[in-house]
Formats: sequence, C-alpha cells, structure tokens
Amino acid sequence: MFVGNNLTNIRILHGYTRKQLADLLQVTEQSVWQYENGYTSPKMEILNELKRIFSVKSKYFYSVDFLELNGLDNIDQNFIAYRATTINSVQKTQTEAKHVGFISAFLKIIEKKLHYPINEIKLLREKTIEIINDDRQDRKLNIEQAANYAREFLDLNNNGNGNLLFMLEKKGAIVLEKAIGEKIDAYSVWTSEEKPFIILGNLKKSAVRRNFDLAHELGHLLLHYKVEFSSLDKKSHREYEMEANLFAGIFLLPEEEFTRDFLSLTKISNPNSYLDLKRKWVVSIQALAHRAHSLRLLDYQQYRYFHMMINKQGYKVTEPLDEEIKIMKPGKVRSILQLLFEKNYISLDYLLNTIMVDTEFLTKILGIEKAFFDKYQKNTAMQYDITDLNLKYK
Repeated sequence: MFVGNNLTNIRILHGYTRKQLADLLQVTEQSVWQYENGYTSPKMEILNELKRIFSVKSKYFYSVDFLELNGLDNIDQNFIAYRATTINSVQKTQTEAKHVGFISAFLKIIEKKLHYPINEIKLLREKTIEIINDDRQDRKLNIEQAANYAREFLDLNNNGNGNLLFMLEKKGAIVLEKAIGEKIDAYSVWTSEEKPFIILGNLKKSAVRRNFDLAHELGHLLLHYKVEFSSLDKKSHREYEMEANLFAGIFLLPEEEFTRDFLSLTKISNPNSYLDLKRKWVVSIQALAHRAHSLRLLDYQQYRYFHMMINKQGYKVTEPLDEEIKIMKPGKVRSILQLLFEKNYISLDYLLNTIMVDTEFLTKILGIEKAFFDKYQKNTAMQYDITDLNLKYK
C-alpha cells in the first residue's frame, strides 16, 4: 500500500509545497493531498514521475517511513539557528529540519559499522553554558571567555584558522554543504541525539567567509542551546546574531597574538596593509579591522577612513586573496564512506537499497559529488568476454 507520509516527508525535504509538486506532476493540489493522507494511491505514471523528481526507488513509497524507522523524525525546527539577514519562513525551516533528519537517519545506518569517539563538542557546550551563566560579570565578558576557551579546546594554535573546519569535524561536529539559497550563509542545530550539525551554503564563497560562517555557527551551538529561534521577534533575532558575531570575532582572532601582529603594521588605515594578516588568520580584511577597532587598536577616525578606502577600492564585494586562499570543504562523512566502501564493511548498493534511493539523492543530501559514488557503484550486468568461451588450442 502507498505510504502517504513518505511522500510528505520527501516533498518537505525538497522544499516543495503541495501546489508546487502538483504543478510538476500536472495534477491538482487536491490529488497530492489525497496521496499524502491515504485516500488514493497515485497511478503508475505519477509514481514514475515521483521517482524521477525525488531520485528514489519505487519501494520507498511502499515501505515503513525511513525517518520513523530510525527514530529520527524529531529534529526540532524551533532550534535551528541561521546565519542570515532575515528571519526565515516556516516552510524553509521545515525543509532544513527534514534535511538534518534524513542525514541523521543515514548516519545511524553507517555508524552501526563504526565505534565513534566521544562527542567533544557536547563537552565544550556544557563548559560554555557554565561560563555564560556566571552572573558575576557582564555577559559580553562571559562570551569573550567562552570564545577563548573554545579556541583552546579545539587545539587551534596561534598560527591561524586554516584547520578550523578539520578540528570541528574531528571533535564531533557534522559539517556538510548544500544549496540553501542566496540569503542564508549557514545554519546549525543540535539533534535530539545531541549531535551538532553545521550546514554550509554551497554557493561559491571565499575561505575567509567560510571560516566566519563556521565560527558564527559554533557560537550559536555553544551559546544558544535550546533557544527557540523560530519564535524570536526581529529585535531578539538580531541580538542573538550579534552575540554569535561577537563570539566569532574573538574566537578567530585571539587578543594577544592578534594585537602583536597588528602592531607590526605601518599603515593601519589602509586595507592593503592587512593582506599578510588575512593570509595568516584566514579572516577577511574587514573582520580584521573590526576586531582591531573593538580592541581600540584603531580609533574612530582611523576606522572611518579604513571603510572609506574599502568602498573606494571595491573590497565590499571581493577582497584581495579571495581567489587565492583555498576554500576548505567538509570531509568527515566522505572519509567515513570511503573507509566503509574500500574496506568492504558496507557497499554502496546496500546503502541505496536500505534507504531506497538513487545515487543522485545521496549527492544532493550529503553535498558529495556524484563522481565519488560512481567509483563504488557495482556494474551488476555481466558482459561476455572471450575468456568465458573456455576455448583451448589444439
């Protein structure tokens, strides 16, 4: 029997309303409602179109719901923290919650073959909560203390932030890329199983912007645990964003080492003087100056002139070195899959059949290129070879 809830889940996952899916299928919105609520089953030609749109196998629509089966259809969308300029719609938040749910269920399958080390990001969160709940000092000072502690905890040395993404993944964060739109840089959330997720936008960006996205979302994960972002008004949303930005700036540019570097500059109001610092810390020129201003290394007039030069030289959009510094990409999930496939602990075919999807589905959900999976796709169709003739010479 056709399981309507499966269609609902995968429709939301792909960000379609019932009306949008109905238009793709060339049926009425009422028909899609009937499919999802078990009043009718789609005809074969509609089913085939659903398979094509969502890159799943037929049995996906006739099996126990994948998320329900793995107990992971419970990502609380209220707790998703976006790095974005605006508060996002309910529909968008539902889509991203479903996205994290599918990934969690997928990881639950492959983790049966692995022994994971302790999730250290969770330990870091508990220490951070202890720090920021200390009411003996101002909250901003608590955030500064938390940011400094986090940098030390993640074993980031004073030579920059080139290893930030690697260390986050090593310590327990699940970091992935996906298409999340032009207005959202990234988002983060803790799952019900206490796993920290950071989802990065896959639009072409610079390494320095990616590092700030990571630090910003780490700030949300540590500072704003269980905050119901979906119910915040604009003012409160802006305040939480400012706290995450404050955390990121301090975290990425530790005061003592950064001050030492900054004092070696000669023309501190000239953006081009910051190139060596940008290369070292993998932080934007504008973020470097902002941190310097917050530490009173740049006074008001110097900072104002700096921004005049930023606008004049067109650095608001693209800065020097943006094309040169390598953009780091998430590698943890990819490396786990590579290990499992190459050691024959699990096969790609087994995964695809277990979650009842095609390779294109994994490519979209995990943000890993199709060529990676193609290497491990078995060719099940046997082809005749001359050696199969078993001929012998006389």
